[in-house]
Amino acid sequence: MRAFLITRLIESVVTIWGVVTIVFFSLRLTGDPVLLLLPIGATRQQIEQLRHALGFDRPLVIQYLSFLGRALHGDFGASTRAGEPALQLVLERLPATAELAILAMLVAIVLGGAAGIIAALRPNSAFELIIMVGALLGQATPVFWLAIMLILIFAATLRWLPSGGIGGPSHYILPVITLATYASASIARLLRTSLIEVLSQDFVRTARAKGLTAQAILFRHVLKNALIPVITVIGLQVGVLLGGAVITETIFSWPGEGRLIVQSIENRDFPVVQAAACIVALMIVGVNLLVDFAYSLLDPRIRLSGPA
Repeated sequence: MRAFLITRLIESVVTIWGVVTIVFFSLRLTGDPVLLLLPIGATRQQIEQLRHALGFDRPLVIQYLSFLGRALHGDFGASTRAGEPALQLVLERLPATAELAILAMLVAIVLGGAAGIIAALRPNSAFELIIMVGALLGQATPVFWLAIMLILIFAATLRWLPSGGIGGPSHYILPVITLATYASASIARLLRTSLIEVLSQDFVRTARAKGLTAQAILFRHVLKNALIPVITVIGLQVGVLLGGAVITETIFSWPGEGRLIVQSIENRDFPVVQAAACIVALMIVGVNLLVDFAYSLLDPRIRLSGPA
């Protein structure tokens, strides 16, 4: 157990370091942020003074080492636009994104789980065909296109729901559906495949021979074994939801972290983008750690041990 924890923590630290490093150097390829902060008629002297004040005149390696040193203490610098601590701006937007991602994941688990179970229990039926076609379309539909279509139909044409912003429960419906579509389709397809494989195993035939009901076999034995690969997909979908939130929040004018990242990239607000990337990496790594522990709860044969 201890070796497993140490190994996974080391891997997590390396992953987060890799993410923030890639983001740091990638941002420097987008251009000089100083040129966006000064008016068009700024003199060369004014540009150099601001670049010196922000520390962009130092060698890139020195900037990187300074960034790492401050980031280890939770200091990502001040936003070049707002003038406030970058980490504070990101954390202020995080609850809105978390609400959207959690609701979308819950909807995806319920709808995808139910669809996968129905498709597995009714093979070669019209139900399975409809569910699998719907899941295939759900995975193939681009997030941005689905969001625009939902706005055109339910907000612009029917006027049933608001087209954007945050407010009452009705404001959550369209962005949650947009984010949950791909995740629910992935869960439905994988759960169906996993259930069909488990249902064909010998212990299921033995349980039927002992007279157990179909419900007891499904919920006590089959589903528990079939959920192991699905748990992996659910963990991976957290990253997909956070990535999709960047597009979804922008389209629906949702005041979350995804929209903040887009605005900060457009403004070349390096400190905010770097802080947001670190927070997102921490969230994804944390979820993956929880997924690893969930394996041992679902299947006692899986032992939390270090690599052989």
